[in-house]
Amino acid sequence: MIIRKLRLQKAWSQEQLAEASGLSLRTIQRIERGQTPSLESLKSLAAVFETTVASLQQELTMKADTNTAAISDQENKVIEQVWAIKAFYSHLIQYGVTIITLFIINYFVSPHYYWAWWVALGWGVGVISHALDTYEVFNLFGSKWEKRQIEKRLGRKL
Repeated sequence: MIIRKLRLQKAWSQEQLAEASGLSLRTIQRIERGQTPSLESLKSLAAVFETTVASLQQELTMKADTNTAAISDQENKVIEQVWAIKAFYSHLIQYGVTIITLFIINYFVSPHYYWAWWVALGWGVGVISHALDTYEVFNLFGSKWEKRQIEKRLGRKL
């Protein structure tokens, strides 16, 4: 987790850290998930983050022993929000590429009737819904709703 925290402080993606450190993306992912890094990996990461190997080892040991290097709730919420935004952009790109491809196919197969509009409209509703959910425009089932439902089912206030 300390590696993830250091990476996020520099506003780097895992790919950028992998490139800067000379490690593979998979190695970065494993280390961030809690796997103990090798000494060579620690040396590369220490150089990138401008710290010592001993300092990184101490942080990793403290995390394993007392869990003091854990990410806070606020940081976790921000990470989840970034993942949600990333998923939305991925959805939007898939939508755009697919719809453009369908319109091209539609033009060559049956130019007299543009059936691709129906696909664009139907899927577009899904993309808009995804955007509204991601950016919490209408937060119908957000954290407040979840808290109320949990309290209701437990029969007590949280």
